Amino acid sequence: MHLRPCIDLHDGQVKQIVGSSIRDEQGRSARYGLGGVKENFVSFEGAAHYAAIYREKNLPGGHIILLNSKERQPELYEVDRQQALAALRAYPDGMQAGGGMTPENASDFLDAGASHVIVTSYIFRNGELDRERLARMQAAVGREHLVLDLSCRRRKDGSYAVVTDRWQKETSLTVDSRTLGALSAECGEFLIHAADVEGRRAGIELPLVRILGQWLAQRQKEGKTDFAVTYAGGIHSLEDVRLLRQASGGSLDFTVGSALDLFGGNLHLDALMEEASRKF
Repeated sequence: MHLRPCIDLHDGQVKQIVGSSIRDEQGRSARYGLGGVKENFVSFEGAAHYAAIYREKNLPGGHIILLNSKERQPELYEVDRQQALAALRAYPDGMQAGGGMTPENASDFLDAGASHVIVTSYIFRNGELDRERLARMQAAVGREHLVLDLSCRRRKDGSYAVVTDRWQKETSLTVDSRTLGALSAECGEFLIHAADVEGRRAGIELPLVRILGQWLAQRQKEGKTDFAVTYAGGIHSLEDVRLLRQASGGSLDFTVGSALDLFGGNLHLDALMEEASRKF
């Protein structure tokens, strides 16, 4: 189990937001009205500041996410991109980058120092996984440098649907052992946000954690221990981290956003690092 740090970028600023508040249509959030996204934290520091902290703490493998839409908000996406590139230069080969990734622009982030690029929306069309687009991403960056973001929401039947376009569009793909097994051969890692609890600081999505933990446990039984999965969403206490360890058998990596002291929360980075280092 490893702590994976994060930097979320929106409108060119480092922010922590409630994931379910993101909407593209006319700046409106279905849950939060005309105010748009619900912000938990907005930093006066640039992304490179946080990347330098993570480098000093020797916390590799974190992710930088560009939250503005490249197609609908190109000017805002560009200021996000500049912040991301600065962070990657501050911690070369120490962080991953995601948000608006395509075969055409992914190499820019790798050249700037990203260890991996993270992709979801590009490899889906009309709610279905597009194998041709997945192959294009693999050809552009190499499978070993590709992270598939399988962030998801819980359906009424209790299953978890992968969601794209900043968690706004539900796809037909279900996060289960079959999907995880098939797609693990297509990339280097998974990043999975529990979108319903992202940014809420109200506890982890326990059923999802169990699905991920059981799949990783089965891989370990088969002698496959070289694949990482990072869970994000809802962690707001050290007890949440302990519960995550117990429910996943200590196999899941995790990230903490809004609850982290760097982002105005109550959890100290050093305490999280210490908790993550404990053996199961």
